[in-house]
Amino acid sequence: MADTSFRAGFSLLRNPNVSRMFIAYLVSYTGTAMAPIAMAFGVLELTGSTTDASIVIAAPTLASIVVLLLGGVLADRTSRQRVIYSSELLAMVAQFFLAFLFLANFATVPWLTFFMLINGIAMAFHAPAATGFIIQLVDKEDLQAANALLGTARNGAIAGGAALGGILVAVFGAGTTLLIDAISFGVSAILVISLKPKLQITPEAASVFEDLRIGWREFTSHTWLWVIVIQFSLIVAVGESVFGLIGPAVTRGHMGGAVDWGFIASGFGVGTLVGGLVGMKVRPKYPMRFATLCVFFFIGVELTLAVPMSVYTIAFAAFISGLAGQLFAVLWYTTLQMKVPAHMLSRVSAYDHLGSIVLAPLGIVAAGILFEVIGFRLTLIIAALTVLVPTVVVLCVRDVRMVTND
Repeated sequence: MADTSFRAGFSLLRNPNVSRMFIAYLVSYTGTAMAPIAMAFGVLELTGSTTDASIVIAAPTLASIVVLLLGGVLADRTSRQRVIYSSELLAMVAQFFLAFLFLANFATVPWLTFFMLINGIAMAFHAPAATGFIIQLVDKEDLQAANALLGTARNGAIAGGAALGGILVAVFGAGTTLLIDAISFGVSAILVISLKPKLQITPEAASVFEDLRIGWREFTSHTWLWVIVIQFSLIVAVGESVFGLIGPAVTRGHMGGAVDWGFIASGFGVGTLVGGLVGMKVRPKYPMRFATLCVFFFIGVELTLAVPMSVYTIAFAAFISGLAGQLFAVLWYTTLQMKVPAHMLSRVSAYDHLGSIVLAPLGIVAAGILFEVIGFRLTLIIAALTVLVPTVVVLCVRDVRMVTND
């Protein structure tokens, strides 16, 4: 049985592959946490329209939907390490151009949307490759600790990056903030390419369509998997809408603007940091039952922001939401890596990511329109119900409640 102590989890940092990946996460996600704040406030300052902002913010998710499955096949078929490296470089180039548009006063909604689409393509290749890559860095019994440890790096960076992003946007503007994000992608790319992972197991030669068919068959063979992915198609749409658009718009119009939203977003990041630490220790017998119960804590930001309450109260709600979200993520990725054969992991992960984000662009645009038509309060209440109702339904599914990692 794996050692569940914090010391055992952090001892993985003695592994050079894990320590470098840990630093790559810290660097990259610090910049990444700043980017949504920069884009949201940058577009709102540019046009004053939440509908325009929703279009720009939804663009990367829309691009991801188009190419995610290809990203999963490519990661399983070639080298996950090189796919991650290349996607980091592509994201760096896109962020440099976005920074230039703001700094040179050339920013327009069409140009911003175009480069955000490029960002989305980079994300689509990165996500399934990263899920599969973890199994090449550590032994099977260390997967949960590794997921928790890297989640701690990612979310600690998000906490600091969000707060820093709010300050940088308020003081220097969107362009400088995006420039720092671009540099962070370059540093991360260098760290990733320096890793020495275990040999990747690749499937037998087949066509892209055959690879996708086999991946789909594996994906649909796990009831707990596809049911929760359907659930998260709604939850991710809500999360992207609230954290990418509605939250910044409410704080801009009714609170202290970018600095307040940066503080709230950093509360979420601190929560995920704590969730990563707890995730090293917690070992529920039924991981997906426990993880699904965590989802009920996701709606605190929507409810407190709908009033809106004080920035400290909303930040605390974001902290609880982040903690619960990270516990869910650790258990989710560990169960996925334990239950899905290694040579199909990136393809199945691609179906997971695709299903989870497929409604996000529609949700973001709908939130932008609803914000202007019915106001932020009712929009946020609808968002909370969109998380609550499917989560109750998912708990009724026996396979979700009973799946184990034994």
